[in-house]
Amino acid sequence: MKLGQATIKDIARELNLSASTISRALKDYPGISDETKRKVKEMAEKMNYRPNAIALSLRKSRSFTIGVIIPEVVHFFFSTVVSGIEEVAQSRGYNVILVQSNEKLEREISSIETMLSNQIDGVLVSYSKETNTFEHFTRVLDQGFPIVFFDRAPQIPGAINVMVDDYQGAFDATTHLISQGYKNIVHLAGPPSLKITRDRANGYKAALEKNGLPVHPDHIIPCPLGTVEESQKLVSELLSSSAVNPDAFFACNDIGAVGAMMACRDAGLKIPLDVGIVGFSDWQFCSMLEPKLSSVAQPGTLMGAKATEILLDIIEKKIDPETMEKSLVLETKLMDRDSSKRF
Repeated sequence: MKLGQATIKDIARELNLSASTISRALKDYPGISDETKRKVKEMAEKMNYRPNAIALSLRKSRSFTIGVIIPEVVHFFFSTVVSGIEEVAQSRGYNVILVQSNEKLEREISSIETMLSNQIDGVLVSYSKETNTFEHFTRVLDQGFPIVFFDRAPQIPGAINVMVDDYQGAFDATTHLISQGYKNIVHLAGPPSLKITRDRANGYKAALEKNGLPVHPDHIIPCPLGTVEESQKLVSELLSSSAVNPDAFFACNDIGAVGAMMACRDAGLKIPLDVGIVGFSDWQFCSMLEPKLSSVAQPGTLMGAKATEILLDIIEKKIDPETMEKSLVLETKLMDRDSSKRF
């Protein structure tokens, strides 16, 4: 017998017990003595016995496996979300299959098709920057397959979403910059295809308007790639132009904020004396930079946990996706640090 291939019958043969007794002992059924349970579990561990996942899924009409599609594994925010997903899934007896789309629509489509062909029970999705049509999701949803979206909410009627309050987070970040005496604030926006980009831009504009500051369309700079190099180049070009003269930057993400910091330093500007900078997401490196980067913190672990709880409740028919609340919005928190604090 090869390692890892022990069955209930193998354990029964070793202990001279029936297979049904072994099965009940492994499941802690009443009526089986503690001594028998101990012997069975010790032998199961010794023989490297593992339950047959395929047999379990056939018996219970579920595979006890969920899929997760994220844009990037290396993204700190998504890594925290995955931590929350795995914690809840494992506590409820489910395995997790994780794939990344690398922000590509084609990979996203192939990923969900692969998961469906492997008979997973449901999917958690944060869609890619390239995704501007959602037929590959609506087709699956129309068949009653459980999908919960997180962070990036698609424009799909009836879709279930778990997200943060991007509007309020951006509003708080911009209001903070204004409170520190900055008046000419530029917003480094994200990919236009994402709802979070629009929500953050709207929060930025609302904060300016509430504080009596004008909203200039040329102060909203799209950064669709989301790289340090992109934002550094755009901010450098902006600083060399006499048309805008910004004294602060609110970036749609922390990477964009880092690029802004580098460009400001190259231009000889002091942070935060001459220019203030705030990012969004609160990646780990924010508190390691010099000066420490202010950012809007997102509860990634909580988002992953909540999204998983909802998905598993749908799978287990504890809630009805037709009648339940379709959106769960989590609060953000402004982490004001040295890059934006003048006072």
